[in-house]
Amino acid sequence: MVSLTIDGKTIDVEYGTTILQAAQKLGIWIPTLCHHKALEPYGACRVCLVELSGARGSSIEASCVHPVAEGMAVSTETERVVKTRKIMLELLLARCPDVAAIRDLAAQLGIHETRFPKQHEDCFLCGMCVRVCRERMAVGAINFLHRGVAKKVSPPYDAHSPICIACGACQVVCPAHSQSVDFARLTRHAPRPIPAEFDEGLSHRAAAYIPFAQAVPHKPVIDAEHCLRLRTGACGACQAFCDAGAIDFDQQDAIREIDVGSIVVATGFEVFDSRRIARYGYRRLNNVISALDFERISHASGPTSGEILTSAGTLPEAVAIIHCVGSRDEHYHEYCSRVCCMYSLKFAHLVKEKTGADVYNCYIDMRTPGKGYEEFYKRLLHEGVQFIRGKVAEVTDVAETPDEDGKLVVVCEDTLLGLTRRLPVDLVILSPALQPGADADRVARLFSLSCAQGDFFLEKHPKLAPVEAATDGIYLAGACQGPKDIPDSVAQGAAAAACAMSLADRGKYVLEPITSEIVAERCSACKTCITSCPYSAIVFDEERNVSVIIEELCKGCGTCVASCPSGAARQKGFEDVQIYAELDGILA
Repeated sequence: MVSLTIDGKTIDVEYGTTILQAAQKLGIWIPTLCHHKALEPYGACRVCLVELSGARGSSIEASCVHPVAEGMAVSTETERVVKTRKIMLELLLARCPDVAAIRDLAAQLGIHETRFPKQHEDCFLCGMCVRVCRERMAVGAINFLHRGVAKKVSPPYDAHSPICIACGACQVVCPAHSQSVDFARLTRHAPRPIPAEFDEGLSHRAAAYIPFAQAVPHKPVIDAEHCLRLRTGACGACQAFCDAGAIDFDQQDAIREIDVGSIVVATGFEVFDSRRIARYGYRRLNNVISALDFERISHASGPTSGEILTSAGTLPEAVAIIHCVGSRDEHYHEYCSRVCCMYSLKFAHLVKEKTGADVYNCYIDMRTPGKGYEEFYKRLLHEGVQFIRGKVAEVTDVAETPDEDGKLVVVCEDTLLGLTRRLPVDLVILSPALQPGADADRVARLFSLSCAQGDFFLEKHPKLAPVEAATDGIYLAGACQGPKDIPDSVAQGAAAAACAMSLADRGKYVLEPITSEIVAERCSACKTCITSCPYSAIVFDEERNVSVIIEELCKGCGTCVASCPSGAARQKGFEDVQIYAELDGILA
């Protein structure tokens, strides 16, 4: 143990303890802002200063990093300490004038204005931005201007540069973390950041990027639409710095055709665009977000590092979660999307856990079919999450009472209480429907797939062949067949893979006993059967000038038999003689 004195109070602490920690144990307040986000990249504030007295005189030290020593005498409120703290806070105010924590701490010490107005003091004239603009980007929009103490980095004539392309390279290479680069001084063109698709546009990405953290393969890709090298021939920094030589700007897109024995269709789903329901205010009102937006916000790798914040950067005090946005609605999708209730409950749990806010779940019917799902629902009831059974009419920012000022107001019916409620909240999370992909029709035509309710792909039989399509060798997996949660999608994917492997392992293929055939002598080469066949099982033989049935593809549906004007198409097992014989047997 080490014994020391702080402001005349003696304390014994463990070896390695800092002065700040020792003072906190004594209840002595020492202001500190260390590791505040506004102080990046330095991470230290130098506000927690104290004065150490010894045989060699006194010195000012930062208490957060200075370890205690035996017999040390520490003073936290001397005139010298207070004066130095005020200077440090003035410098911090000059650097971060809009940070509330710094303003509040400065006010406690009687500082309301700083004597050090910020004028690009972070720039130490290294010239990195000048070099990258001239040598790498081949633009030369900025250079050094003036000499001596007046020397600075600026566009020619200290005016807006007409050739600056607002690429942002100067900000990337700036050792002062781009604090010295102000695009408003360089060009009239505002930089256009590239929204990150995986983060739902809530953050930005570079032109060379890894799509998401768990991408397979885990390798970067280059966005040709935004890559300056591919657009202008400049830059090429990624190629210059790649030690593996893995970047080739001369590569071209290629389409490859391969022969396969089976196909697993796993095209997934799309999320319903909540903007179609304008009364909910999605993309129109601040702090109205969708389920995917919240998923990225609440994730540790998301744009807010897992913190659930409003658009103003504050913790919400009340949050509303609206279920069935676009689901179970005759104007949009009549079906239930299955997953909305459970992920809405998960969101309610995360909000309650991370923020402690009041959470309102506005639902139509709570559907929790699954292992442990009902138990999780009851757990949220005990956590204090409020459930309101009824349809939400609208989300508005028009206040009718003082409590609603500056809030979003969720207007909904409560069928259990029999009244209409107005819920003032800070954040609204919409739980949108699951719907087929935009190219579902094209995929269906390509693989001759049928579609069921909601335009999801139809399986061969809902109970006996739930993963097989009507066309042999094609299998369905995941939400392309209908809304599914993760466990069901994993199980169906494994089943589809097993069916494909079974088909390959069988070694031979058994054809359908009932197929169609074309009588060549009767065929008039009108090709009506080719256009009517839903399985693309009919081709035209140019040499013989007749249509030909591909038995491996034919399913014996009889569409060609019904559409053939010359009667050349017939179905095995269902010829006229057989049908007449069946009728005679019935009528006998």
